[in-house]
Amino acid sequence: MYEILLVIYLVAALGVIGLVLVQQGKGADMGASFGAGASGTLFGSSGSGNFLTRMTTVLAAIFFVISLVLGNMSAKQATEGSGWDNLTAPATIQPVVEKTKTEKAPSTDEIPQ
Repeated sequence: MYEILLVIYLVAALGVIGLVLVQQGKGADMGASFGAGASGTLFGSSGSGNFLTRMTTVLAAIFFVISLVLGNMSAKQATEGSGWDNLTAPATIQPVVEKTKTEKAPSTDEIPQ
């Protein structure tokens, strides 16, 4: 379930990015009103704004809802397997391995002058 939501989340994020980059700014509408050739586009002279705006809104809403769900799911996963849950259990002591010295530091007599 988590992986499916993560894939939908990534697709929604890429969709929002793509739709925002495709949309034109508000200043571009001024050129279309004087016959700049925008009426021959795929959505018509004013149809692209409504379609792209609605799709961006839908994908942004999906993005925010899934991000809240994923955040909630990951927060619950982190608290389920905590090692501090059962403090009444006896502690297990692991043996400590000490390092042996293989090299001695040279004494003052061995240092060349």
